[in-house]
Amino acid sequence: MKKHDDFVRVRGAREHNLKDVDVDIPRDALVVFSGVSGSGKSSLAFGTLYAEAQRRYFESVAPYARRLIDQVGVPDVDSIEGLPPAVALQQQRGTASVRSSVGSVTTLSSLLRMLYSRAGSYPASQPMLYAEDFSPNTAQGACPECHGLGHVYAVTEASMVPDPSLSIRERAIAAWPPAWHGQNLRDILVTLGYDVDVPWRDLPKKQRDWILFTEEQPVVPVYPGFTPAETRTALRRKTEPAYMGTFSGARRYVLHTFASTQSALMKKRVSRYMVGSVCPLCDGRRLKREALSVTFAGRDIGSLSQLSLDRMAEVLRPASEGRFESTREAGKATLSRKASGKATARRVAAGGSAHAGGSDVRRTPELSEDKRIAAQRITYDLVQRIATLQGLGLGYLSMDRATPTLSPGELQRLRLATQIRSNLFGVVYVLDEPTAGLHPADSAALHASLDALKQSGNTVFVVEHDLEMMRRADWLVDVGPDAGQHGGRILHSGPPAGLAAVEQSRTARYLFNQQPPAPRTPRTVAAWLQLEGLQRNNLQGLSARIPLGVLTAVTGVSGSGKSSLVSQALVELVGLQLGHEPQVEESEGDDPRPNLLVQSAGRIASGGEGIRRLVNVDQKPIGRTPRSNLATYTGLFDHVRKLFAATRQARARRYDAGRFSFNVAKGRCDTCEGEGFTSVELLFMPSVYAPCPTCHGARYNAKTLEVTWEGRNIAEVLDMTVDDALVFFDQQPAVHKPLALLQAIGLGYLRLGQPATELSGGEAQRIKLATELQRAQRGNTLYVLDEPTTGLHPSDVDKLMVQLHGLVDAGNTVVAVEHDMRVVADADWVIDMGPGAGERGGKIISEGTPRHVAKAKDSITAPFLKASLDRTP
Repeated sequence: MKKHDDFVRVRGAREHNLKDVDVDIPRDALVVFSGVSGSGKSSLAFGTLYAEAQRRYFESVAPYARRLIDQVGVPDVDSIEGLPPAVALQQQRGTASVRSSVGSVTTLSSLLRMLYSRAGSYPASQPMLYAEDFSPNTAQGACPECHGLGHVYAVTEASMVPDPSLSIRERAIAAWPPAWHGQNLRDILVTLGYDVDVPWRDLPKKQRDWILFTEEQPVVPVYPGFTPAETRTALRRKTEPAYMGTFSGARRYVLHTFASTQSALMKKRVSRYMVGSVCPLCDGRRLKREALSVTFAGRDIGSLSQLSLDRMAEVLRPASEGRFESTREAGKATLSRKASGKATARRVAAGGSAHAGGSDVRRTPELSEDKRIAAQRITYDLVQRIATLQGLGLGYLSMDRATPTLSPGELQRLRLATQIRSNLFGVVYVLDEPTAGLHPADSAALHASLDALKQSGNTVFVVEHDLEMMRRADWLVDVGPDAGQHGGRILHSGPPAGLAAVEQSRTARYLFNQQPPAPRTPRTVAAWLQLEGLQRNNLQGLSARIPLGVLTAVTGVSGSGKSSLVSQALVELVGLQLGHEPQVEESEGDDPRPNLLVQSAGRIASGGEGIRRLVNVDQKPIGRTPRSNLATYTGLFDHVRKLFAATRQARARRYDAGRFSFNVAKGRCDTCEGEGFTSVELLFMPSVYAPCPTCHGARYNAKTLEVTWEGRNIAEVLDMTVDDALVFFDQQPAVHKPLALLQAIGLGYLRLGQPATELSGGEAQRIKLATELQRAQRGNTLYVLDEPTTGLHPSDVDKLMVQLHGLVDAGNTVVAVEHDMRVVADADWVIDMGPGAGERGGKIISEGTPRHVAKAKDSITAPFLKASLDRTP
């Protein structure tokens, strides 16, 4: 084989900010692409190499098949030689459907359904069921009561009227619409003769029930602004009404709005009044009774799917090894472990069996020889697949965990596990920060998995900020030196050790510890927030104390309870004390469920008076459409539009600031309505999105683009990066301040008009933080962050830490869930959760200063934290 055949040779790559890049990258190796955020490493790995591999594959696919696959554009590159087929595993949030789960993503569900169909223990006289009968996503398998969702939803008096001391006029019926529509319904009740001025609880029950639950829709005359007495007089005199109004009961309004509205905001509002409860028929297991009557190892498929993968493997392992205890004994053992009479009572009330497995174990026959053979083969495959997931640190997940609840890192590792099991050969795997959201202990297992892919004859390209991943790489491609137009060059391509000699590299100084940070003395804790009796996920009656006025890092392996403690329990209890509305778990995409009001149990025992304000800086998108962007979210675009409206040219044309918004008809392009692109429908091909033929992507109409400020029109300003705009608006404090904060937090490479849909969770979180930093600091604010360093180069992490320490110096409290040991070592206080994940976690293993926690004997975090502390001088 010729030497050049061992390399992928790229010539003249110009995708995004790449500057005519020429680079040779070895095959059959672990190659890490490093560099600061926005340097061009993803443009090389994904935008060029993966895009070209996909394009070449599509060239061999029939046109009809191409339309079924999402395609990326043709990369801007002169040539690429020696490029094998590629598979991309990118960071992305969980699929939008609540019916998609860990089991469906990993195909475990299909195997499990086959197991119950072919080798399950059936009640006497029940015919065999097909695999589809064990799926909650099929008509033949779903529970008829909850339609396979596991929950049923009701609209109750308590949910619609939260404060019965109020009168109807005082808006006691909170579920009714706000503004004019709600007033209309109250005026109709006056016409109908109801007393709207007495407290709700003093109305007769018959009247309350009719107002809330009637399906009648009487049409009556309405006299807005009339008193009840004036209304009665007008009705007697048959005075001409202002209009005829149609009444709608409160429950009918809620259910109709939820089912029919196209507004996500309205759907979210009315779902607050829908109370979710476990389905009484299937007990939350989502399947019809016949499917739940079939058991394996003493459990029905719904109960088994609710176990953690770790626990499921324990249950299935005996069968995978050919060991089958008596199903009668297994059933008895299962029943002896069931202590809850409530669940049994629910099943009996629903017409089911009193037994946990959903069938009478005394009638369950022993497994026949052919069933044992089938069971051993299927369970062996299940246990092996679960072992791959456990190796990636995902054993704490349950098979029925919905993918919208997974982090991008968890979802990527699930997909990686599937690829590891596929045994492909000669493929390039391109991964996007696979260590995101991973504890260092879990990263070791990830490294072993990537090594397994490489040993199978594949090439692994990884875009990564993790220093340990770089040290383990066979080859390092460092892109930079900085972001945006100041990056896009190859600083080093070779073994990692060679990067040490590259002075321009931002990565080298951290990889080789050339500039170790000076040790910092932790701040002294003067006050505490004491939490007691916390119940949320795997937190079971936990007591915790959060130090006030310092920076706290909460650590632990994935699934140990960090987010349950910080992002859920802490946020909800402090929010409740401050009078915030309870947290709503938002449904996404085609999720048919209402948003669920979920509240953690527990209380603030002391210290709550030390917090006057709560800011939860999470990783949720800053907007769900391309019309939302960095400039609009931070508010700086308002100031920019005012600058354009104040120009002589704009004043002469009488253009106001609204003219310079691409969301307003008078200023935007009529062809694309401010989108900047149009969709072209092609026969037998997927839709193609092309720049608008009228505005060429500018989003504005020609007249608006004629107005310039300092030689640039509004579209050109939106196309600037934060770094460029900072120079351009140097003399405009209102615009300069938010831009400076965005740059200081490591986002100088983003374009002002970059759509929210293109931003990662980490970028969205940092934009929210920069927006918050614009506010005047009055102290006593609690800032909660969930893995704020996600997607950040170590040099950008340092910038972020400067900002977080600045918040603390201003008299605030910062609590961050974090896996980056450099950040943990720089904190004032550490709370380490564990000892393991899922049901083996949920406890505080150690707390104290970083050096104190680094000595904890039972902590998985301690040795990694100690290693990080030892690297500082």
